Amino acid sequence: MKFSELWLRSFADPSMSTAELSHALTMAGLEVEALEPAAPPFSKVVVGEVLEVARHPNADRLSLCKVNVGGPVPLSIVCGAPNVAAGMRVPCALVGARLTGSDGEAFDIKASKLRGVDSQGMLCSARELGIADDHGGLLPLAADAPIGRNVRELLGLDDTLFTLKLTPNRADCLSLLGVAREVSAVTGAVFKAPVITPVAAQCDARFPVKISAADGCGRFTGRVIRNVNAAAPVPDWMKQRLARSGQRSISALVDVTNYVMLELGRPLHVYDLDKLRGGIDVRFGRKGERLKLLNEQVVDVDENVLCITDASGPIGLAGIMGGDSTKAETHSRNIFLESAFFFPDAIAGRTRRFNFSSDAAHRFERGVDFDNNVAGIERATELILAICGGEAGPTVDDLADLPQRNPVQVRSARACKILGISVSDAEIASIFSRLGFAAEKTADGFSVKPPSYRFDIAIEEDLIEEIARIHGYERIPANLPRAQAVMQPQRETARPIMRLKEAIAARDYQEVINFSFVEADWERDFCGNDAPVKLQNPISSQLSVMRSSLAGSLVANVRYNLNRKQGRVRAFELGRIFRADPEVKDGPLSVQGIDQPLRIAGIAYGPAYPEQWGAAERGVDFYDVKGDIESLFAVGSIRFERAAHPALHPGRSANLLLGGEAIGWLGALHPRWQQKYELPQAPILFELDLDALLAASMPAYREVSKFPPVIRDLAVIVDETVSAQALREAMLESRTAFVQDLWLFDLYRGKGVEAGKKSLAFRVVMQDTSKTLTDAEAEAAMAQLLQLLAKRVGARLRTLGEKSDVNQS
Repeated sequence: MKFSELWLRSFADPSMSTAELSHALTMAGLEVEALEPAAPPFSKVVVGEVLEVARHPNADRLSLCKVNVGGPVPLSIVCGAPNVAAGMRVPCALVGARLTGSDGEAFDIKASKLRGVDSQGMLCSARELGIADDHGGLLPLAADAPIGRNVRELLGLDDTLFTLKLTPNRADCLSLLGVAREVSAVTGAVFKAPVITPVAAQCDARFPVKISAADGCGRFTGRVIRNVNAAAPVPDWMKQRLARSGQRSISALVDVTNYVMLELGRPLHVYDLDKLRGGIDVRFGRKGERLKLLNEQVVDVDENVLCITDASGPIGLAGIMGGDSTKAETHSRNIFLESAFFFPDAIAGRTRRFNFSSDAAHRFERGVDFDNNVAGIERATELILAICGGEAGPTVDDLADLPQRNPVQVRSARACKILGISVSDAEIASIFSRLGFAAEKTADGFSVKPPSYRFDIAIEEDLIEEIARIHGYERIPANLPRAQAVMQPQRETARPIMRLKEAIAARDYQEVINFSFVEADWERDFCGNDAPVKLQNPISSQLSVMRSSLAGSLVANVRYNLNRKQGRVRAFELGRIFRADPEVKDGPLSVQGIDQPLRIAGIAYGPAYPEQWGAAERGVDFYDVKGDIESLFAVGSIRFERAAHPALHPGRSANLLLGGEAIGWLGALHPRWQQKYELPQAPILFELDLDALLAASMPAYREVSKFPPVIRDLAVIVDETVSAQALREAMLESRTAFVQDLWLFDLYRGKGVEAGKKSLAFRVVMQDTSKTLTDAEAEAAMAQLLQLLAKRVGARLRTLGEKSDVNQS
């Protein structure tokens, strides 16, 4: 909301400076986003009257002018403006004047010679004064402008333009009238509401109006005005106020409606009466109907769009924009003025659907005063008759269904408790009175009936906020909360999420945060999900569903970085996924029918290590990321089982199991998706349940042995289908007490091992805390392990003839 300070002060003029007024509005909740002068600084520019205009003796495009500026002798000034003429009054910069150029640099006006002729000043255009961009000629002033008067005073240029950053609930302040009410309430200045005198009907011309959609249009006020001169010039004072409010002058009729909207907050529309066919009907659209708007955009309407119609069909989008077919133009003679009230729910969201906005829609979707329809019509009629002439018919006010303003109760004790200060009933009553609220005292507080222009007053907390605003936020002391600090116990069997993030960041991953809504293609490609949770009102057509995996977002992160020449990417995200689940009930942290578990996912792309001299470059692979995952688990033994996944390469993917339950997956991106998403290499992805990673074992004492360990190797021949992990888990499960650890160190296939078989070699570490183990004890333990493997999977000990090089594969 942008407006002139001088215009505002015509309604409420507090005894404070511009800066003080700006601060008071901001502290009352109407944030002043910007202050800017109406014109750059300049001095010694006065009203001059051009007495004579003669051709310059030495230049065809220059004129020699005699200018009266109120002094004893007219000034001789050389001028190059094409519109200079004898008798016109224009701004004249005297010798010694200081102006500001278009580049912001100040310059002085000096007596000089132009093509051999003395010039004692400069006649100015609007651009040279910095008040407009027009550089086509001199700025003409009113014919009765006092000669010699300071131009800044004449044009009211010592003005400041306020720009407010309003919150959506304060639609009442989208007008000078509304802001002035606030200024009066906050500062105590006298509020001078504009005096609107009803214009008597000069003819009996009427136009029929029908409200078929009472749930969309609650009130429709109209008036016929005949024989207007729509081409009449707009007064300078109106142009100036519109320009300083960010509105360009278009024509007399359009400017009047914009002026009333800015002044009273009442959007209006003007129809050419001679273009209307039959009566007006306010109804919802019908499928198949089309409408060309004033902005020349053609839109299709349906049953959800409120329309203004006549016998020809839709002629306007109610509360948004009028139609091209019935617009009033400069040759229009008879007009019909519309001043309606449309319910916010009938307007909200429609402009976004049609991909444009308007000042009227901006106000109606937030709530417009439903009690000033007639006042708006009368004010517009007064201005139109004064500017364009004409004969006004009677004002016809059709009421259908207006909002009910039920009283809101506020308890004084609760207001004091929420604000943390003591506010007396007398001060509360005074605040409500200053705001224009009708308040009655009750046993424990007040009963307040919100005015018709305050749609944001509905519950007790709304009134408490008003009390705080007008009392003054700055008067509320900043006291630290008083509460007994209780040290909450921290479970040792659960890791903090931050500890987990630090652990994965230590593996060279960067955290990313992505939207929870994604493209539907991502769900099909990376999850095999054809029925994701859909958004009813997506922010864009692409981001239309909720993600059931974090994979799609991470692939998009890699593509984003590759497009910016970043060839090595390692990223992780911790966030919720969303899956339809009818078993989920509504709760404080849940939504009916939607499961929202927390997951952590990562992606690695490009070289395994940053570029360096100590190691040759190689691409990151499955086992690099497998090691990263294993480092994250603080408890339990995880298993990797080969499994298929829609997002992953069929031969390079695995499920992760902990305690026999699947907790996630790991693998290389499927070649199909690598090609579709234009990735030169296949990234490695993983996704895990967060709860499994947060579990931690209870710290326990374990004695450290003083005796040397005994290390033995066990090589066995097993079927190709037997996994090394299954063998290791079986041995750990049935080991003797002094077998501390064992791991696979060799896999061999080839000469000496029959087809369909493989050789697995494990290194076994044995150690006792009470003595040094003997060879016999160690051999017995190894024999027990071999016997176990033979019984479980038919393993046999590898003989000398089957010996191979260690780590050969």
